[in-house]
Amino acid sequence: MTTNNIKHYFLAFCVGCGAVSLTTACSEWDDHYEDPVAQAGGQQSLWQTIQQNPELSDFSEVLSKTMVLRQHKKTDISYADLLNGSQTYTVLAPVNGTFNKDSVLALLETDKGDSMVVRSFVGNHLSFSLTNDTDQPTDFFLLNTKRASIGNGQVMGVNLKEKNMRAKGGILHVLENTLPYRHNLYEVLINDDRYTKIGEQLTSYEEDEFSPSLSVEGDMVDGEQLYVDSVFIERNKLLEQVGRIADEDSTYYMIVPSNDEWQRVWQEAMSYFRYDSKVEGGDSLQRLYANSALLADAIFSRTIQASPEDSLKTRAYDKKYPKYHVFYKPFEEGGIFYGATPSACSNGTLYTTDKWPFTPQMTYQREIRCEGEAKGVIIDNTLSSYTTLHHVADSVSENEYLVISPEKNTSNWTMTFKLSNTLAGTYDICIVTLPQTVYDPTKTNLKPCQFQAEINYVDENGNAKTFDCGNKQKFKTRPEVVDTVVVAEDFKFPVCNYGQTNNKVTVKLRCSILAKDTPNYSREMLLDCIYLRPKKMKSEE
Repeated sequence: MTTNNIKHYFLAFCVGCGAVSLTTACSEWDDHYEDPVAQAGGQQSLWQTIQQNPELSDFSEVLSKTMVLRQHKKTDISYADLLNGSQTYTVLAPVNGTFNKDSVLALLETDKGDSMVVRSFVGNHLSFSLTNDTDQPTDFFLLNTKRASIGNGQVMGVNLKEKNMRAKGGILHVLENTLPYRHNLYEVLINDDRYTKIGEQLTSYEEDEFSPSLSVEGDMVDGEQLYVDSVFIERNKLLEQVGRIADEDSTYYMIVPSNDEWQRVWQEAMSYFRYDSKVEGGDSLQRLYANSALLADAIFSRTIQASPEDSLKTRAYDKKYPKYHVFYKPFEEGGIFYGATPSACSNGTLYTTDKWPFTPQMTYQREIRCEGEAKGVIIDNTLSSYTTLHHVADSVSENEYLVISPEKNTSNWTMTFKLSNTLAGTYDICIVTLPQTVYDPTKTNLKPCQFQAEINYVDENGNAKTFDCGNKQKFKTRPEVVDTVVVAEDFKFPVCNYGQTNNKVTVKLRCSILAKDTPNYSREMLLDCIYLRPKKMKSEE
């Protein structure tokens, strides 16, 4: 096997590991590939140096029988071959008797044994980085992407028996014991029996994605590019949305419930993200959004926290909506981490609780505002004209509002607004109007606008339904103040419309003024927004 082929196989191993430090690791590999300084260190290869040390015979045997994986498949290249080639590494070799060689070799005989041994043992004792032991500790990444530190005669608290031995291909350090394998947050969740329910959800989103840029192109056939060697990159669609807790180059706080509590809150979230039967892939969307809704507020990147003791923000935090995705005094009584059991992981701290500290209204069942002036929300209007005006004030949502004017003084207009991202939950549906003096402070003889409202939605089977708010009840605005008119209280959507771009959920407003009542009313409406205020389900109260 040529050196270039070994290089290609090992690049595939980097990608196959789903390494978060793929770019760093591979760039370091390129930096040190056939490094002249490393080559000048000795006449023997790293593999030969290891073989000549009788205290490393067990480690040597494991290296010779552990095969490099490529796209999850075993190749005919061993780690002994790699260390005997011209690639460069730092090897941290544990002496005989510090690990159970027979158990490791037996594991290699199982279907997934090579992968497990590479991840937890071999890859935990090799590094792309050429790293010496010095008086000043140096941080570096191991081959399995775990962080490590070397300095003052120790690596991760393990003493060096011999150190800084140069070879043709890198540096060898001999350890008095094996290096500890520190699980990251993701590994704990998918391997620990306490978290099997959440682990099943996480692993279900693992997939391999084809990478044209890393693959070797072949011929073009019928206008289609063929590849003589295809490379796939591991990814997890769920973690990409909520937080990359499998990455070793990031650090997090995360709170998770035990199995029974996870199952309870997961079923609750699933009930909010239930789609009608006509939505294509509705079951998959339901599961994806339920999982991401729970985890989005349970994972906190340490790098974006200004003062963790005072408040923790998720990456979804938006200062325009300060009510959501931020949790104050998280470690004090009443805080989300209070009473939870912490455990250290390689990329953060996991807090385990028997009581989920969130409610749907704190996290995913958010307030919904349909801004009257927003482009695209008006899907139908009759007998009216409308314009958008700007007004900066705390009481004006987004500092803009919609002025709806009748075509004629006697025109009872209608206007229909599209609502997005509604959940299968309970809301108060409100119409927020502004005083007529907002654009003319000198205006007098203020008159209310009288209107009716209806809600259009679909049932579980996707059939269109209409709710006439208040059974033809007429609502009145208060023209002298900012007014919130509740047109439907405790309204329950049977299915969600989350992430959909259709017009299945709408609110229709209808000006309703009799000709004889015209002197007492105004057909003009200053609409700030339509506001959906989330309510607890009866089962939650």
